Amino acid sequence: MKISLCNEVLEPLPFDAQCKLARSLGYKGLEIAPFTVSDNPEKLTVREAESFRKIAQEEGLVITGLHWLLVKPVGLSITTPDKEIFEKTKRFASKLCELCDAFGGNYLVHGSPKQRLIADGQTHADALARAIDFFEYASSSAQEFKVTYCIEPLSIDQTPIINKMSEAIEIVEKIRSPHLKTMLDTSSAGLTENMSIPELIHQFMPTGHIAHVQLNDPNRRGPGQGEMQFGPILQALKTSNYSGELAIEPFEYLPDGPTCAAQSIGYLNGLIENNK
Repeated sequence: MKISLCNEVLEPLPFDAQCKLARSLGYKGLEIAPFTVSDNPEKLTVREAESFRKIAQEEGLVITGLHWLLVKPVGLSITTPDKEIFEKTKRFASKLCELCDAFGGNYLVHGSPKQRLIADGQTHADALARAIDFFEYASSSAQEFKVTYCIEPLSIDQTPIINKMSEAIEIVEKIRSPHLKTMLDTSSAGLTENMSIPELIHQFMPTGHIAHVQLNDPNRRGPGQGEMQFGPILQALKTSNYSGELAIEPFEYLPDGPTCAAQSIGYLNGLIENNK
């Protein structure tokens, strides 16, 4: 299991400096939020994405994947009844799959809670049906560019659509595409699931539907900066033969981004070393 860092943690450093710092801290890769590398990610070209890939490689890193997909451009939604916005969102998802491949990434994490809210007057069932339609379209684009599109279950305080692992897996099994999976975000799972994270891993990892893991505390800080115990989580991933990326994704950077990144990987590496 390789540890990567979600790159927004190191903003506002320029991308090459992010790579240099992350590598010096021991990270193997960066997981990119598209809005951090362009104010207009919908206008990013394949050549520009490839240039970021080259910068990372020159610093000894890889770009593992993309996350926070729909922050920019503003106004996107996978649940909206507005047909024009919905179609624009689908086209952008296809663009992101192409860019992910150009970046050198293998997966896209679809969280974006504000872009899957329920519109006024809309039922939960209708919003969910539109989300499923969107994910079916995204899975086709993911297949075209040989990447994996991951549905991220998010805590109920962030969004009313797709909150539990079982709900995401139900969609994955309904669409039945090898390029559509779900993923585990330990912060959201810790706030929403009825079972512990290790229990969740042992129950659902054998399904083959979990393609990615993000590590963060339910207090929205980095691993080791809250009450969640990550030793049992790492052990559960190990015994479940998980071999994908572990991406550190705090939302509150204390005392600052670089220090949070350093403390998080130091904490996790210590646990990994003790479990050898």
